[in-house]
Amino acid sequence: MAWETIQAPSGLAPPQPVTVRAQSIPARHSFPEHAHRWNQMVYAISGVLTVASEGHSFAISPEQAVWLPTGARHRVGSLLGADFRSLWVADEAGHGLPAAPTVFAVTPLLKALIAEAAEIAGAEDRDGYARRVTDLILDQLRRAHPLPGALPWPRGGSSLTALCEALYANPSDPRGPEAWGRELGMSERTLARRFEAELGMSLRSWRRRLRLFKAVELMGGGLDVTRTALELGYGSTSAFVYAFRTEMGCSPQAYMRGRAAASSVPLGEKHRPSEPVARST
Repeated sequence: MAWETIQAPSGLAPPQPVTVRAQSIPARHSFPEHAHRWNQMVYAISGVLTVASEGHSFAISPEQAVWLPTGARHRVGSLLGADFRSLWVADEAGHGLPAAPTVFAVTPLLKALIAEAAEIAGAEDRDGYARRVTDLILDQLRRAHPLPGALPWPRGGSSLTALCEALYANPSDPRGPEAWGRELGMSERTLARRFEAELGMSLRSWRRRLRLFKAVELMGGGLDVTRTALELGYGSTSAFVYAFRTEMGCSPQAYMRGRAAASSVPLGEKHRPSEPVARST
């Protein structure tokens, strides 16, 4: 099934210093490749985005975001649909943030701040509350932790895209490299070589990372550990728990408890002046 193109908005004013864009992206839709005269943080409060920039492509969940510095050409889309949030950040406000596209972890505090900024956008800022929210967002961006282990994704037009899309939709698919090679009209060795060259890892390693990525997504959506293990194709709950603990250093239950506890932390406030948050849709 082909992807459809969403026209990127044109003629929009630059951020002063932060603009929040809110938009829903339908399944199999993407923006064409483009660049901005300001920094951008690409994020989805629900669903999964695919982001391609400067020869790299990633899938990100609501636990992650991508920082794109001014001028970075990029393409953003969603395989299954997403509730998209984009922060545009002026260069002077983005001082100290990465100079290259970077995937980083989104804390519960930053997620709450983005939602709050979108909620209050356009309202009169009589008491300076919007300025304080802006300050906190910028502080959180500077504290963000890069994620070298983000889920790589094939570049647009690659024959590997069909493989990764199928495994994302059904991570329990049992087909191995030989069967997938036949499906894509190439030998097992050619598939392995192309996968390694384009995604930087073997198909087996990528599937293991995909399962972890999906596990967090599924449990975050309310599935219990047993159902999540079955959805991901593990032979038993204990096998899933072992694999999760090996990668994350804790059990799935402990991980989700930690997320819930972090989400309950109240928003703090700072009192450094800044410009109010604006919104563009």
